Order: sequence, then structure tokens, then C-alpha cells
Amino acid sequence: MSVDFEKVKQDIEAAYAAVKEQVSHKIIGQQEVLEHIFISLISGGHCLLTGVPGLGKTLMVKTLAQALKLDFNRIQFTPDLMPADIIGTEMLEEDQITGKHHFRFVEGPIFTNVLLADEINRTPPKTQAALLEAMEERQVTAAGNKHVMANPFIVLATQNPIEQEGTYPLPEAQLDRFLFNLVLEFLPEQDEIAMVMQTTDNSSKEVAQVLSAEKILEIQGFVREIPVAEDVAARAVKIVRSSRPDVTEFDDIRRFVRWGAGSRASQALVLAGKARAALHGRLHVSFEDIEALSVPVLRHRMLTNFQAEAEGVKVEDLILQIVKDLQG
Repeated sequence: MSVDFEKVKQDIEAAYAAVKEQVSHKIIGQQEVLEHIFISLISGGHCLLTGVPGLGKTLMVKTLAQALKLDFNRIQFTPDLMPADIIGTEMLEEDQITGKHHFRFVEGPIFTNVLLADEINRTPPKTQAALLEAMEERQVTAAGNKHVMANPFIVLATQNPIEQEGTYPLPEAQLDRFLFNLVLEFLPEQDEIAMVMQTTDNSSKEVAQVLSAEKILEIQGFVREIPVAEDVAARAVKIVRSSRPDVTEFDDIRRFVRWGAGSRASQALVLAGKARAALHGRLHVSFEDIEALSVPVLRHRMLTNFQAEAEGVKVEDLILQIVKDLQG
């Protein structure tokens, strides 16, 4: 069946406008972060939200989930959380009629459409790893049996970058499962004033459900159909390869980067670029789409060394320098 690309493009623009309007009832500012979360949603990816306390990371995710006609669960990650607390466990039950015993799998909170993994870096690696199979394979394995996840499925994980005591940094293998690492910054002064005014009175606007699972799946299928020219894909690959100190042509990468991004980053740039193009009313991916998403795609996939830390060199600056030099 042929796809009416123009109609679906309009549907995507309308869907995002509706979601943005509903989220604005609770969240002031952070428009770029919200756009990137929506891009991740329609790309079928996951997001890591990094920011200091009090910037509205959790509220943004909860409000977005309210605007989507999707099941939503929240897990507060703590040091004593176990993998079974996330994926579920086998329970021994007795049949009241026959008296025979059997095991029944009781699903954990991961079986949902939108999962808020709150403060994910506060739980040990074995519990963090419980998310890996679900994020990549859209299934979990318990007692040798596979259990399929709901569709769509998106993990929105938050973490606090300034607290180190009692935290467990996510391993590189798990970081690579996130399409984006989005950093929430402090609001501009006028936005912060508006936020304070909105959140300290008795008025409270309801958040309406404006997007269903069926529509999201339709949009996700359409995003995959958007064509990408070979030279645009080549630019994505070039940016990613330039982040690797063993093959890069950039001196600063060789000097400050310990490990560069893998091939999944190239895939992420192209797929997210397709979603961004549709969101901006285009039916093709441009260099601008790839370049605009380079920082959120690469910042958690590049590992800087001690020299970079000593000299105050940020990974975001290195990514932007790669993009700028390749433009020339």
C-alpha cells in the first residue's frame, strides 16, 4: 500500500504541536530538549536526561507521558533495587482445583510503553543491566522464558551529574543504547520567572491525551521510509569516524579522546535525522539535520582522557569542532 507522505508529514507536525502545547501546561522553556525527546519517540529510541536537581526532568517526562495515550510507569532507582524489581519474577502458585503447583510470571514495571527510570545512576550495575535487553531487543528473559515488551516502548532515564557519592556511572555498553543524551540547562531569567509564577499559585491546567500508540507506530514506520542521500549518510559516518582517536584527522581528538563513538552512533544520526527532517516539514534528510543532532548523539559515546579533564576540555566542544571543520 502506497504511503501519502505529505499527509503523514502534516500528521507529524500536528502531533508535535499538540504535544508541545500540552507539555507547556506544566513545563516552561526547554523547547530543544522536548523536541529531541519527541524525535527519540518517533525514531523508536531512548533518552538519557542529565541535569542538576530542580530543572524539571521528572516532571517533563511525566507530563509528556500524560499527553500520550500510552501506559506509563516510573521506577525510582535506589542502591537496594534488584533486577527482579524491574523485569518481574516467577511466582509459585497452587491450582485450587487440582492442587498442582505451577510457576506464573508476574510482570515488573518495565512492561509499559513509557518507562521513567528516575536517577538511574543510583542503582548498581547488575540492576542497570536489567534494562539492556528490553531497550535493545524489546523483550526480557526470565527463568529461560522470553517475554515481549509493549510497542511502542521508550525509556527516559534521568541522572544527576554532580553527585558522585552513592552513584554508579552507567557503563559504556548501556550508554550506547540511548539514542540521545540530553543535558538540561538552567532556564533563562524570564522563563524562570514565568515558571515560578505558574507553579506557585492555585491554577493548574489539565494535560489532555493527544497522541495514541497506533499513531506513534504509524509515524515510526513513516520515519523509516524517509530517504537519505548517500552523501548525507557519508557525512554522518565521517563525523562519527572523526571521533575515534586511532583514525581521526583532528589533532584535538587524538590528544583528548580516549575512545570514540561506535557504528551505532552513525545509525542513530541518520535515523534521528530522518525524524528531525519530518518534524521540520521536510521529506529528505539534510546535512543540517545530521549536524544539529551530533552533540546529543555523540556526547555519551565519546570517552575523554585525563588530559581533557585537566585542561577543562568538554566533549561537546570537541564534537562541535568536528562538525565545524567538516563543514569547511
